[in-house]
Amino acid sequence: MTEIRTVGVIGAGTMGNGIAQVCAHAGFDVRLVDAAEPALDRARRTIEKSLGKLVEKGKIKAEDREAALGRLATAIDLDALAPVDFIVEAIVEDAAVKKTLFTRLDEITRPDVILSSNTSSISITVLGAATRRPDKVLGMHFMNPVPLMTLVELIRGQATAPESMAVASSLCTRLGKTALEAADYPGFIANRILMPMINEAIYTLMEGVGTPEAIDGVMKLGMNHPMGPLTLADFIGLDVCLAILNVLHDGLGDPKYRPCPLLKRMVAAGQLGRKSGRGFYTY
Repeated sequence: MTEIRTVGVIGAGTMGNGIAQVCAHAGFDVRLVDAAEPALDRARRTIEKSLGKLVEKGKIKAEDREAALGRLATAIDLDALAPVDFIVEAIVEDAAVKKTLFTRLDEITRPDVILSSNTSSISITVLGAATRRPDKVLGMHFMNPVPLMTLVELIRGQATAPESMAVASSLCTRLGKTALEAADYPGFIANRILMPMINEAIYTLMEGVGTPEAIDGVMKLGMNHPMGPLTLADFIGLDVCLAILNVLHDGLGDPKYRPCPLLKRMVAAGQLGRKSGRGFYTY
């Protein structure tokens, strides 16, 4: 496989701009692609601000910030990714949309390029089957916020080659991340454990066992969690939590993954957490 010099990132949302930032900071040329020009403008501002905070805290030098920003290019056309050496997809958590994208990426990138997905729950095997290179398709699930969180969950699809996993693991090391491998089961490791906890916290609220503050407080003070489950759900996005729980419920067929009715109602009402200004708390 070709040495990785240029990384393509697709999706300029919270995860995409975070991934683009850590790649640019680590010395890679980055091509960040999104269909919406305003999203790319917001992403660049966010990255500039984030790197600026690192300079203020003395964690990087001002010239390192400028060098990282100089390595970042943006585009609205997927064809801009034709020359890249590695792809990280970070678009909407929708299997059909991702499959269509992976088929297109398979057409425009070199055959040796690894296509990775930042999906938090969707089958890597399914995404790989949408390409002619399933041996080079894998999951690369970064944690939010990407610049601060160390973990990357690497997911091996049914046909993913060991060599592809080794390349991705090496890339994580160059990004200053710790890669831990998970098999291709719904929710992988992180969300198979996290989402049932969040779901149970929502059931606890719905049944009147405690207030949001009490539920979060018990988990913070009693279990030493840095953030309570309801606050975390608001941070992730309640729509994203619901989508992952649906993947778990549908994929594993176990009623213990059934999304809480309160979660469904809140998503239907547009109460999605921080991004909408209201979830379990008001922002």
